[in-house]
This record gives sequence, structure tokens and C-alpha cells, in this order.
Amino acid sequence: MRDFPSCFGENGVQVADSSSSSSTARTAQNLVTCLYQCRLRGKWCLITITWTKNLMGQGLSVGIDDSSNQCLCKVDIKPWLFSKRKGCKNLEVDSSKIDMYWDLSSAKFGSGPEPLEGFYLAVVFNQELVLLLGDLKKEACKKINSPLGPSSAIFIAKREHLFGKKLYYAKAQFSDKGQIHNIMIECDTVGVTDPCLLIRIDSKMVMQVKRLQWKFRGNNTILVDGLPVEVFWDVHNWLFGNAIGNAVFMFQSCLSAEKLWACQSISSSDPSPLNWSCSEKFRDTQLQGLGFSLILYAWKNE
Repeated sequence: MRDFPSCFGENGVQVADSSSSSSTARTAQNLVTCLYQCRLRGKWCLITITWTKNLMGQGLSVGIDDSSNQCLCKVDIKPWLFSKRKGCKNLEVDSSKIDMYWDLSSAKFGSGPEPLEGFYLAVVFNQELVLLLGDLKKEACKKINSPLGPSSAIFIAKREHLFGKKLYYAKAQFSDKGQIHNIMIECDTVGVTDPCLLIRIDSKMVMQVKRLQWKFRGNNTILVDGLPVEVFWDVHNWLFGNAIGNAVFMFQSCLSAEKLWACQSISSSDPSPLNWSCSEKFRDTQLQGLGFSLILYAWKNE
């Protein structure tokens, strides 16, 4: 499963070793990583936002890489116990000025590390707003002395760690103008002779994989908002590995029209083995703005 996380580059957070305890895995992997595509100095760059949560509190990391995966700059904001929830950072990279502003003093969080509301995070390049996250957009624009408007960055990928026993929940927006969808993954492997994998979007079942012991890896195409979304899964660790191992799921929207013909009813489909080479092309595909990918690491609780 090395190819799945490779799309986030060598600097991505590694999956915990299967020999670690479940409590250690939960602490180490309670994070969400978001990837944004933007243009700086006329060249494509990637902005990586990583939200973390541990016993010390919430944390945040912002990194900018160029198209060759060379790190231009990185800012780590320590957990709230050791730092303020509001601040800014000014950097100079190759005679260019990069400013980062954040205010999470009123942020509200759910069970995960990513804030839900009451915050802003802004990245400014040479006095031009590149990325603006959060619902406090007016406050952010006032802080950076910039008119309120959409940021130029495009949300292209998200990686998230989920925890559960049978059900796993996530949210995703597969197109810029599409709605935010609720994703539910259901798979019970304890005491079940013939486990089955179910995936629902907005409570509607869109995929079912039977005979999972023979189809523990695979891919299939579903339709979301009228667009094809390729779903990849690998549940080998759940079935044959360590009890605290994780499964990996990837939802990748593909905006090419030729994918439409591949969409067929789940009942008549027979998911083929996962073509692992496709993930190697993920980075180039995303840099061309051809879709969005959601990667989920699903960890089973004891």
C-alpha cells in the first residue's frame, strides 16, 4: 500500500507501524491533511495544510512545495498549550514575500483535528491573497488589508484518518461547485464468515462488495453530482493483518468524459483488481486540475 499515500509526496505523514498499540495509533494519526494547487510566480505550486490533535491540543502545519516537490517554506504552529491561537508569520523565499495569518481563538472543533467554524487561515504571496480558509473571511481580509474575494488556490486532495468498529464517516466535495456529501463506509469483519463492504453517500448505498475475502483490493466507478468518481479500496489488513491495522480508501473524481461509459450498476459489476500504477500518475493529474481525491485511512477500535 505504499502507492496510495505516495501521492502526497515524500513529506507526507507515514502510516503507523502495525506493531504499535491502538492507543498510540490513534494519538499519532489523529490528523487531516489538505492539498491545494496554486500559481506562484507563474508556476504551479502545492500548499499543504495539516491539522493535528493530540493530548497537548490542536496543532497546525502549513507547507508550500513547487512542482518538483521542492519545499519552498514550512511553518509549524505548535499545539495550543504551547502557543497562541492567533498570529502571523512573514517569510522571504527567493526574493518573494510569503505571509501567513491565522486566528483560531474562537474556532470550534468536532471530534477531529480540523476546525468546523470560527476561524481563518490565510496565505499571501507578494501581497496577493493565494489561499483563504475558514468562515471569518471578512476578519481575515481586514487583517491582511485585502478586498474580500475568492482565493486562487484549488482544493485538489484531502487525507484523513478515521476511527471506528464497523462504521466510518467522512465528508467530501468532489467538484468546485458541488455540494458537500456525507460518506459512510460500513464493514464488519469480527465474527463474520463472509464480510461485506458497503459505501453510502448521503445515506444512499452506491457500492457493495461481496465475497470481500477474495476482493480485499479493488476499484469501481460511481456517479456523484453527475460526475464519475473512482473508488479504490484495500482492506487486507482488516481481514488478514494485525487486529489494529488500517484499511485504505480513495475516492478520486475524474472529469474526463470517457469515464462515463464505465459507470454501471453495482449489482452487475465485478470490481477488478486495483491498478496500482494509476496512483503514480496522481500528482501529475492533480497538477493539471483534473479532479479531486479523498484518501481515508480507516482504523479499527478495540
